[in-house]
Amino acid sequence: MASPDSVSSGHPEVGGDPAAAGSAQPLRVALIGNPNTGKSTLFNALAGMRVRTGNYPGVTVEQKVGRTVWLGRSIELIDLPGTYSLAPRSPDEMVTVNVLTGCSGEVPPDVVICICNALALERNLFLATQVQEIGLPTILCLNMWDEVERAGVSIDVAGLSQELGLPVVTTSAHHRRGLDSLQSAVLNEVSRDSDMNRVRERETRSQALLPSAVWNEVESLSGWLAEHSAAEDVLAPFLVLRSLLDPEGSVEQLLMRRTSPEYQAQLQASRARLSRQGLKVPAVEAESRYAAASGIVSRVVRQSGKHPSRVTDRLDAVLTHRVFGFLICISVMLLIFSTINWFSQPLSGFIEDTIGAVADVVSGTMSPGPLRGLLTDGVIAGVGSVLVFLPQIALLFLFIALLEDCGYMARAAFMMDRLMATAGLSGRSFLPLMSSFACAVPGIMATRVIEDRRDRFVTILIAPLMSCSARLPVYVLMTGTFVPDRMIAGFLPLQALVLLLMTFLGMFVSVPVAFILRKTFFRGEPSTFLMELPDYRWPSISVVLHRVFASSWSFVRQAGTLIFATSVLIWAAGSIPSASDENYKLMIEIEQLEAAESPDEARIAELSDRLNVRNAEQLEQSLLGRAGHWVEPVVRPLGWDWRIGVGVVASFPAREVVVATFGTIFSLGTSVDENDEGLRGALRAARHPDGSPVFTVPVAISVMVFFAFCAQCVSTLVVIRRETNSWIWPIFSFVYMTGLAWLGAFVTYQVGSLL
Repeated sequence: MASPDSVSSGHPEVGGDPAAAGSAQPLRVALIGNPNTGKSTLFNALAGMRVRTGNYPGVTVEQKVGRTVWLGRSIELIDLPGTYSLAPRSPDEMVTVNVLTGCSGEVPPDVVICICNALALERNLFLATQVQEIGLPTILCLNMWDEVERAGVSIDVAGLSQELGLPVVTTSAHHRRGLDSLQSAVLNEVSRDSDMNRVRERETRSQALLPSAVWNEVESLSGWLAEHSAAEDVLAPFLVLRSLLDPEGSVEQLLMRRTSPEYQAQLQASRARLSRQGLKVPAVEAESRYAAASGIVSRVVRQSGKHPSRVTDRLDAVLTHRVFGFLICISVMLLIFSTINWFSQPLSGFIEDTIGAVADVVSGTMSPGPLRGLLTDGVIAGVGSVLVFLPQIALLFLFIALLEDCGYMARAAFMMDRLMATAGLSGRSFLPLMSSFACAVPGIMATRVIEDRRDRFVTILIAPLMSCSARLPVYVLMTGTFVPDRMIAGFLPLQALVLLLMTFLGMFVSVPVAFILRKTFFRGEPSTFLMELPDYRWPSISVVLHRVFASSWSFVRQAGTLIFATSVLIWAAGSIPSASDENYKLMIEIEQLEAAESPDEARIAELSDRLNVRNAEQLEQSLLGRAGHWVEPVVRPLGWDWRIGVGVVASFPAREVVVATFGTIFSLGTSVDENDEGLRGALRAARHPDGSPVFTVPVAISVMVFFAFCAQCVSTLVVIRRETNSWIWPIFSFVYMTGLAWLGAFVTYQVGSLL
């Protein structure tokens, strides 16, 4: 068996050129591999902390690029999305082909590292042989070599290299073994790529995997494209081959757009000719590649006399059991969900207290006025609205990274698949939706584990319907104020029942919403839930922490800036036109009295009441208050007046803000909470000009139903923009959820009023 750091290329070692090492132009190295091959772990180990993330242009797939230096040579590492083959059928899946062929407009990578799970070599060679056909310098990396050693498997690395005509390197990314050999192999391969004999040998070996009749058709199609003045980049044999072997795939659509719709007729004719020879497309590719891979593996892989303990099989007998496995999975998810709540609440509370303390320091050093209001209620509060999400996001991605790294995430998705199928989704959607009960922001970010684009988008669009913790203050305020405190059937509290129904109302509605989305905007056959169940292993702490840091920083840097800006804008809307000088004089007098050695509590209370009344008047005259009056005709059928409309508009930065807004509107100040008896009394006493009550039981329930469905959370909408790489979907979410909320509140109020 080769050593963990071995490199075999079938050629003598070649040292790096010192002159080339000093080159200013970085060497572009792309990493590609099946899911569960340790590709991301290897990428992080090779790139270190110098990684930038973003989205590929026009698609939702996250792009990770790392900058580093190997033996004095600048390297740009590109982490391509995990894939089982190069047969793309959507724009997101086309990303890898675009990057490797240069169809995206960028220069193709200089070297490709194809990562394989060394214990699943036969299956992984399918992708490796496809990559080889692109014609780029390619290195085969056999990762998880430590597991090969434990399993007692012997792989002839030199023989495998000779069979494929590629350099083969063994690594254990979790333990950072073999990285130096991989780096040397990349630099050596670049220095040898000018050898035309090696280039021709590489092309000959890759073409030998498929029947010659297939390549004859590729040559014929290439000739037709050349005659029709096709651009040089679409004449690449690899692209022509993919268009032939992937009926109705993305490459076929690309070539038709770049050349002529008549190209489809040429493809159909080629496929018909192959079919007459007994070579049916696309089956011919799978049959040929797997037959070749099976032959190669039979010649280079040997099982030693060792009989390794199959811990994975024994664990899976319980963890994937139809009954016990499902119960264990539900328990694990509930434990994660509960732990995130338990630990994030004190951490978020600490952040809120810290932000409040900073605001108090600023207030203590400045006189009341517009500038202080901007700093304390706009800037500082805006920063707090971003940082308060960090504990939940960090904890969620910590659990996701641990579950994925130890191998249980694939089992959880497998166990939940049947349940999620009722909504037309796969098992991978379960954890993001569960997480959204705490907060939709980390839940939406967790959809990155969903590979299918349609499943991912539908999950993103229904995640905000899960009743997050920010809705709870609204439920508690309305339930405690207007729902009678009595028992049903002598043992069931009515208020508790209403709270429970409100909590799960969005979840019940999300099932038909997901079904409608799959039948309209995301039409197509249900995605095939293909997933490899990796062996269980101990998570790598460094890899897990790196992923948590990267995800948290990505949120702060990209989504956080928009959340902050929107929070400041909403504050400005509630403050323009600015408060009168009389308001500021009252604030100064109150602060002076509070700072005295013997505060006059009666005088402070009197001035505070006057200030609260003036603040309520100022809010009504502000842009935000005017918006409440503007929307009053729209919300009147719900039984609402302008004051409830202002509360809804003001809650756009965060739903729970509606409680403080009601406190301001009813002259009680912003320090009230959902349990404040003064606020509850003010809501009960509120009257329309005709003397009728503003709030009734149907009105209160309609408010709760509205908040159960509405998209009143700028943070959620911004994260949807970040994760979908488009403003279309956050706008769509806002429109459909607001419409659903209005309809639900309308039906609730009208039916409730009749009853």
